[in-house]
Amino acid sequence: MASMTIAPSSAQVLPDAEAATYAEWFACLSEPTRVRLLHTVATTPGGISVGALTGMLGISQSTCSHHVRKLADVGFLLLHKEGTSTRVTVNQSCCVGLPHAADAVMGLLAPRPCCPEDVPTDVTVRTLEPGDWATVRRIYAEGIATGVATFETTVPPRASLDAKWLPGHRWVAEVSDKPGEVVGWTALSPTSTRECYSGVAESSIYVAEGHRGRGVGKALIRQQVIAADEARLWTLQTAIFTENRASIALHHAAGYRTVGIRERIAELNGHWYDTVLIERRADSVTNPAC
Repeated sequence: MASMTIAPSSAQVLPDAEAATYAEWFACLSEPTRVRLLHTVATTPGGISVGALTGMLGISQSTCSHHVRKLADVGFLLLHKEGTSTRVTVNQSCCVGLPHAADAVMGLLAPRPCCPEDVPTDVTVRTLEPGDWATVRRIYAEGIATGVATFETTVPPRASLDAKWLPGHRWVAEVSDKPGEVVGWTALSPTSTRECYSGVAESSIYVAEGHRGRGVGKALIRQQVIAADEARLWTLQTAIFTENRASIALHHAAGYRTVGIRERIAELNGHWYDTVLIERRADSVTNPAC
């Protein structure tokens, strides 16, 4: 997979009001006992009394009440009087609001690039043709051999790939010094047969062993995302081995963002691997069927 240096995007300034709110949230969670308390409440179905919290955390009643009040003041907890006791429940909105705040502060919600701009001029991308299949499958095998490209251990049959890949989203790359020779490919596959996910596709990109590091991957992913946007696909996603940093960087340069880490998601050759789940959203497209 191609490696690259990614130029910094234009600076984004977080609005003062949002910055103040997020700073208040993070400041509230700067105390370890408060973090333990919030975790205890969030993982207790139906909530918990202040008295029970005091016992579970091994702190005094006054200390527990102080931290509960601080967390309630910023909206993380909700308090309900039940006779002479107080039941504490988590504010479900914070389950969404807190990760959103972290994403906003780290710039993950800012506009992301459409696709790599520094694509080499000696790479040409075109539609996959019937005569390309043998080379496409050979390049797939070379990717399998790296041990960090896929959990597949054998190349799927042509008929299987042909049935799986979306028509209109199958691309191959050639380089000017070897005209007519396919040196990489990319394809999209549907993630679900359900109508409401008809605009969600999974991406695959492979570059031939002797042509990695020269921008073939950039050219392929550029064509991939431009065509996907034109076809009104609203989400592209893929899972990448955490060891495959070049592929992660390539996808980030095309507007993909990291969603999370899937720990020990599958086994390959006796070793369990983590993968990075990343996605690219076309924010201007919504799905009326969902």
